Order: sequence, then structure tokens, then C-alpha cells
Amino acid sequence: MRLASVSPRLLEVYADDGMTLDQLTAFSVSTDHERQEQVWEAAQRSHSKEPYQLRRLLTEGAVRAADKRAQFVGVAAYEEAGGIVMRDFFAHDDGGWLQDPALLDRLVAGKLEHAADTIRAEGWKWVEVATDFPYGHTYGLRHLAGEPVALTEEETATIEALEAEYDRLEATHAEAEEMPEDADQRLGEIETALEDLRNRPIAYDPAEIARAGAFVSIDGSGVLRIERGYVRPEDEAPTVASDEDEETDQPSSPDTGHDEDDREIDQDGEITEPAEEDEGPRPIPDRLMTELTAHRTLALRDALANDPDTAFLAVLHVLCLKLFYHYGSDSCLEIEPKSVVFGQQAPGLADTPSAKAVEARHETWARQFPREPGDLWSTLASFDTDSRHALFAHCVGLTVNAVYESWNRRPKTLAHADRLAEALSLDMARAGWAPTADNYFDRVTKARILGAVREARGEAAAQRIEHLKKAAMAVRAEKLLAGTGWLPEPLRTPGYAIAVIAPADPEMTESGVESATDGGASAIDDGDPAAETEEPPAEAHVIAAE
Repeated sequence: MRLASVSPRLLEVYADDGMTLDQLTAFSVSTDHERQEQVWEAAQRSHSKEPYQLRRLLTEGAVRAADKRAQFVGVAAYEEAGGIVMRDFFAHDDGGWLQDPALLDRLVAGKLEHAADTIRAEGWKWVEVATDFPYGHTYGLRHLAGEPVALTEEETATIEALEAEYDRLEATHAEAEEMPEDADQRLGEIETALEDLRNRPIAYDPAEIARAGAFVSIDGSGVLRIERGYVRPEDEAPTVASDEDEETDQPSSPDTGHDEDDREIDQDGEITEPAEEDEGPRPIPDRLMTELTAHRTLALRDALANDPDTAFLAVLHVLCLKLFYHYGSDSCLEIEPKSVVFGQQAPGLADTPSAKAVEARHETWARQFPREPGDLWSTLASFDTDSRHALFAHCVGLTVNAVYESWNRRPKTLAHADRLAEALSLDMARAGWAPTADNYFDRVTKARILGAVREARGEAAAQRIEHLKKAAMAVRAEKLLAGTGWLPEPLRTPGYAIAVIAPADPEMTESGVESATDGGASAIDDGDPAAETEEPPAEAHVIAAE
């Protein structure tokens, strides 16, 4: 019945053996007969008539249901608003394609604004709203620590009851080889409920809320993201000068400690100093202060050099001051760590596993720090050794800058980044990066696309796609290299082998990649889940990074 939605003209072409059944089913993704016929006419003038390419042309300009905007609004809400969803009943389509991006964007904006109004009602000075903010958008802003809201008696009782039920279920089935399905489901529900109860909301000082703001956006999985408690530099409370600062602002006495006009000449012609008035000791002259503190500085250098533990604490202290506090000048160490703000944002950078891990770890540490930087030393001194080491590693990690910039040639810096990656055995594939049409193949030459396929899948696979236009080649390459672990040269770690799948049997390549002349399509072309989850061949070769 779905094939009945295909244009009668195209059904006639199929009846006359002018197209394959796979090609015909590709047209069923759309119900627009005029658009179907336009795509078929365009395909006649092209070398690429594969079903996946026909689907791509038919869904051009549409938004996948897996897109975070669609996930945020919900496909059902989009359809209720009059939106149309194209679905493919003959292949895995990740929920289909939303045909009206403008309607979707309006729904997203409306839902975000509704959430922003709720946040504004909390009293924040400003609330910024966007579908996505670039990575590092909070750099230079002070983040309020706040205090977790205490558990109520009812919530505490609920936690105790859930923990007791959890322990009973585990004890009941401890001897069983496999946990019963209903018990396993209940354990999962308890874990989720406990996590929600323990994940306490943060309460902020009303005075701080009045000068701070929040960011409202959508995370990579389509869930509302709210980042509260950021203070802009211009909104900081004015600094009140202390008595000590006022004293240092007053002009000090010359090195003699007296004005020349106060001196007198006695009867023997000798110069005498005026008698000290009963005002207590005068401030030490500036020059003498400089000389004395120079001696103390050298002594501190020597003492610190002979006390590695305190030296480590001092460095950790200055790193935390500079990386966690907006005004971090409470240290005598001349160390200036920097955390680079990425000038050119890579697509989806803020939603990568690495970005999320760094952000979560930073927030965890920040919640343990005092509000005033002057109290940080005692807090760090109270940490155990393992905590200090973990915090030190986090701070040092924030200072890494291995970004290539065409206007800023830094060959030695990038060479050191290679050494660091080698020491850490960094594998970007395991870190979550995978080549796609959007993040790589669409942005390099056809020769590089073919080189990647040849390296990961073998010469036969590369030959099978070399006739395609670049856009189609990029999509095919993404599917062929999915799950192989292949990486472009800038992401490879020197001396660290990258295991990528290469078909040992030429017949496997033939079946896995459609030939240029058969006009049909393999399962991988149509997005068949069975093809995408096919076990890799037994043999594989290893590529070592150059």
C-alpha cells in the first residue's frame, strides 16, 4: 500500500523495467508526486541512481527525527502543529524526516522561551536563549557556587525505603544465575528514583541572583539544558578598599624617616633631628621594605625548593585561583595558566564526550571551593593527596592548547602535543570521534575520501565508489568507515596503532559495496540495520600513525 504513494508515472517506468524495486521503494519516502518526478529526471542525468541517493534528494532540506531539535519538541507535537513527517517503510530511517524546518524552529524557539520565562521568574538579571551555545561560552564569567537544597524528612524517608527495597531484591536473587526480568526492571526504577532524589537543586543567595544570569539551550540528546549562576565582569560588586590598602596609598616618608625642614642646628653647629612625637612607630620606608622583602623572597624560594609537598600545594593553589576564580591574584607565585577559547567552533564540539566530561569535572571541583579566593589555601590544604593530584591533573589539562591555526605557526608546540598524546596513549576513536560526511568527508577532496576508504576497507571498496560525485561519495564513505576506528592524520597519535577493518575476502567487498553498473543497492546503501550491525571480517590490518 505504501508503494501506492509513488507517482503513477514512476510506477509505469518500473513496470517497463526502467527502474529496480529498490529504487521504486526509495520514492515511497515522499508523497509529493511532483518532487518524485523531478528527482527521477535529475537522476537520469547523473551517474548516481542508487536508492540511498534518491532518498537523500527527496529528503533534502528536511530535518531528521533524530535531530536534537526534533527530539526536544517531540515529533508528536510537531505533527499536532500541522507538520508533515516523511517515513521510510522499507529501510531504517531513525524516525523519519520532518519536512517543515521553519515550523520546527518556531516550535523550538517557543518551547525555549517558555523555559526561559520560568528561569526569569527566579529573579536572574539576564537569561540568554539559543538552540546551542559555542563551547567555552562561559569563559571569563564567575560561576556562583550555591548550596544544594537539603533533603526534607519525607525525601530522606523515601531514600531509606528505596535503599532497603533495593537491598532486599538483591539479597533475594543473589543465588540466581540470572536476575528475573521484573526484578531487574524494578532495580533500574529504584536506581533512577534514587539518582533523582540525590541530585539536589542548587540554592543561590538572592543578592547574587540579582547580578547573575543563566543560559538556556538544548543539549546533544535533545534535553533542555539550563546553566544558572554566571556573573559578567561588569556586573560584579564594586571592590571596597581596605584600611591596609588606604595606608599604602598615602605618601610615605623619605628613607631618613624625617623631613629636612624639621631638622635643627644646635649651638655647636651640629645638625640635630627633631624629637620623636608620641605617635607610635612610623611606616617602614619603601626602599627598606623592598630590600627586606627581597631577602624574604630568596629565602622562600630556597625553602619551597626543599619542600616538594608545599611546592605542589602552592602551584595547585595558583592554578585553581586563575582557572576557577574571576579575580585570581591571591598568590605570590608568578605563574599564569591560560585556558584557550576556541575561535572556530567544530560542529557539535560542546556535546562531545570529552567536553561533557571536562565540564562535569570542573563543576564538581568548583562546588567544593570556598566563595572567597582568600579561603582557598586552607581548603586545598585539607584535601587528601589523591584529591590534590586529581585536581592538579584537571587544572593542567585545562591549559592544553593543541589547536592548529593557519595564522599562528607553532610547529614545536604541535610536536609536543604529539608527544603528550603518545604518553597518554590517546585514541581519538575511543574518545568518541568518528568520521562523518558533516565533520570530515564533505570538507576534503575526493582523493582524500578515496584514500580513507582504501586505507580502511581496501582497494576494491575504493574502486566501487570512485565514480560517484563528491556528495554521494562522502555519504557512502561515512557508512563504509562506521565502526572501523579510522582517523585522519591530524587525529592520529604517533606510535599508537589504529586497528581498522579491512575485508580479507574480495567477495565480501563485492557484496558490501554496490557496483557502478548493476543499478541496485546493497543493504548498507539503504541503511538496513542488519547490514550496519554485521560482524566485521575475521581479519583486520593495523595502521600505525605516521
